[in-house]
Parts: sequence; structure tokens; C-alpha cells
Amino acid sequence: MMYLAHYGMSAAPFGLTPNTAFYVDLPIHQQAMAVLSVALSQGEGFIKVTGEVGTGKTLLCRKLLQEAPEHFALAYIPDPHLSPLELRWALALELGLKHSANIDPQQLTQLLQRQLVLLAQQQKQVVLLIDEAQALPDETLEALRLLTNLETEQRKLLQVVLFGQPELNQRLALYQFRQLRQRISFSYDLSVLNRNQVACYVNARLQLAGASPLFSHSALWLLHYYSRGIPRLINILAHKALMLGYGKALQRIGCYQIMQAARDTDDVRSGTGSGFWWPLLAPAALLVLWYWLPGGGW
Repeated sequence: MMYLAHYGMSAAPFGLTPNTAFYVDLPIHQQAMAVLSVALSQGEGFIKVTGEVGTGKTLLCRKLLQEAPEHFALAYIPDPHLSPLELRWALALELGLKHSANIDPQQLTQLLQRQLVLLAQQQKQVVLLIDEAQALPDETLEALRLLTNLETEQRKLLQVVLFGQPELNQRLALYQFRQLRQRISFSYDLSVLNRNQVACYVNARLQLAGASPLFSHSALWLLHYYSRGIPRLINILAHKALMLGYGKALQRIGCYQIMQAARDTDDVRSGTGSGFWWPLLAPAALLVLWYWLPGGGW
């Protein structure tokens, strides 16, 4: 990255690829991990984590994969566009079975059950993690519910964690998914970051990259405004602002760089044109209004 040496960084802190090396343990993520930890310790049912696009669901999923205790056997499915048979094969392969075209669906289910029983005998707790779960086909969601029917007399053989966008909640609210919905033992909704959390997030990532705080207070304010507190948008805007700062040989990033980055980015809070100046003009307008009100003054 062209600006790394200029700002004294060892790595790019605002990449779009979820990177656990730049995980920032903010309260919302602490709470999500706490819910996952408690839910997984129960060993039963579905767990659901939802959040808007870009709020860090995949990063949480990877963090869980990285930090799960040794007695967990984790299976990870990043692409949910699977038929019921493809889902069963994906799980089978994750659990160490070999693919064979000679195995029919019924035999595959039997093999899966045997493998799950074997892992249970080895004191392994099998957890299936599905990212972008809102895209699971209807019939695959039902097949997933049926997979969780596999059990011994003591416990379930498979636990499922669904990571998805809010559309997942809408789908599960449908009558046809009432059986699956009743099996969701824990759920957590990821919120966006507030203004203080945005500042902590940005400065923590800069520190992890080996740099000191580079964004002015007003730049961080605007970064929160334009990004709406969505980590992915924060990363995009911060990265572009650093590129603009590097182009001008700046040592600090200010409002102008954030506004220029926002102009070049889709899905920011404001539209185009004069809307980008409103975050700066609004405080000044309120100050003037306060001055002219009875009892006001500088």
C-alpha cells in the first residue's frame, strides 16, 4: 500500500477483507462473543447472529473459528447457495468424510450420523457455522433443521450458528419456518457503532498497524456521520482519506479528506453536492441560532 511508509504503518489497517489481526474488541462485539460463548456451552439448538451489511458478522465468524476451544469441531460454510444434498456433502467434507458419487442421499445421512456419533464419543462438540445465512434456499433451511434432529439419548449431535443479514429474521418469521424458529435458543443483533466507538475503532486499528492517531476529532465526527457507524464503510472512507492525505504529504487527516472520500463512495449517508457540506454547516448554524435566542450569547 502506497501510504504505509509515509504514515509509519506495518500493514494496511482498513482493508475490506475480514482480518482477525485487526479485530477491535468493542462492546457490541464483546456482547456478541459472550452470547455465542454461552449459547455454545449449552450444546443445543440454533444460534442466530444478524446485522446489517458491513457490521462485522464474517469477522465474528472467523474470530470464533480462530478462538474456539479444542473440544469443538467446527464446520464452516461460507457459501449458503446450496441444495439440501450439497449442504449435507459440505458438512460431511468439513467433518473429514470423503466424497463419492456412489453414495446416495440416504447413505450420506447415515454416514453423517455415524461420524457425528464418533466425534461425540471423542468428546467433540460439532458446530456448523453458516455465513450469509439469509441466502439459504427454503428447502435447505428445512434440511438444516432435520440435520439437528440427529442426537444421542444425552444430547444433540449438531449445533448450528447462523450469521445473516436482517432479511434472515424476516424469512424465519414466516409460518413455514415456525419449527426452525422455535429451535433458536439464542440470538444477537449487531448494531452499528456510535461516534465514540468509531473513534476507538479507527485509532485501535491504526495502533495495530503501528501508527499513531492520524484523524482529527472533526474528521472522526464526519467519518461517523458519512459511514453511519458501519465498519465496512468506515474502512472504505478511512482508506481513501489516507490515500488523499498521502497524495498531499499530510501528517494528519482532516475534514476535507473525509468529505472527498465520501464524494467518491456509494452508500454514504448524504447524497451528492451541497449535502456533503451540511455536517460542517449544521453546528455553525445551531451556534448562530443559539446566539440570537433570548438569553443566548457567545
